[in-house]
Amino acid sequence: MTLLVTGASGHLGRLVVEALLERGTPAADVLATARTRESVSDLAARGVEVRRADYDDPASLDGAFAGVDRLLLVSGSEVGRRTTQHANVIEAAKRAGVGFVAYTSITRADTSDLVLAEEHRATEELLAASGLPHALLRNSWYLENYTGQLPVFLEHGVVLGAAGAGRVSAATRADYAEAAAVVLAGEGHDGAVYELGGDTAFTMAELASTVGRVARREVAYADLSVADYTAALVGAGLPEGYAAVLADGDRGLAEGQLFTDSGDLSRLIGRPTTTLEDALRAALVPTA
Repeated sequence: MTLLVTGASGHLGRLVVEALLERGTPAADVLATARTRESVSDLAARGVEVRRADYDDPASLDGAFAGVDRLLLVSGSEVGRRTTQHANVIEAAKRAGVGFVAYTSITRADTSDLVLAEEHRATEELLAASGLPHALLRNSWYLENYTGQLPVFLEHGVVLGAAGAGRVSAATRADYAEAAAVVLAGEGHDGAVYELGGDTAFTMAELASTVGRVARREVAYADLSVADYTAALVGAGLPEGYAAVLADGDRGLAEGQLFTDSGDLSRLIGRPTTTLEDALRAALVPTA
């Protein structure tokens, strides 16, 4: 059975390939695609077949998907273009006779009013209309969204946000990737909708206190309005459009739109999810 992972040069896609190999899938059964083969040459060195696939180039998708049994569509990163790009992938999968597609979506995409949910919801609808057997992997936030900001948190002693007392079910990319590998390589997932998130949700105030405890620093949470948080992000150098999307994410977080207590993630991976504290400690090791 041939398993294909798109976007394998990205953080999540690469981790899915790693998880497939670690869980015993023979490298010869794994295909990894990226816009350039060079960007996944390390995977090729491990025996994984690498193919060029560009979501904007249907011809490249036709070539990449030939002979594929099961496919993981890792959502694109170009907000505003993803619906068209994902449609290209879905149509190419149909032409190639792919037997199953798993898609990395977002928490409760069918009802969420987050800006980031719009293209995910549209893609889910395209999959439903395609007739392809498929499963939806609705990921909450990545813990890396926060561990990646540790230097800023520690420099200023504050976590900024507009999330109020909302709780986020964040998990590590590696945990989400392992779940995707389980679904891609396993059977019995046709029609499944998995609401994926960490076992223990947390507020931004709890994030700040955990950062402070782990780093042995004073770190507080400053809750701003969505407008003020957007302005703060722009002031820190982010493009206005991107800042607005991030602030909208906090608005949704405040409303519970990134919270799930389904337990789907830990059930799929067969173990508890990585905790916030463990992720923070691991992120601090290089600078300790």
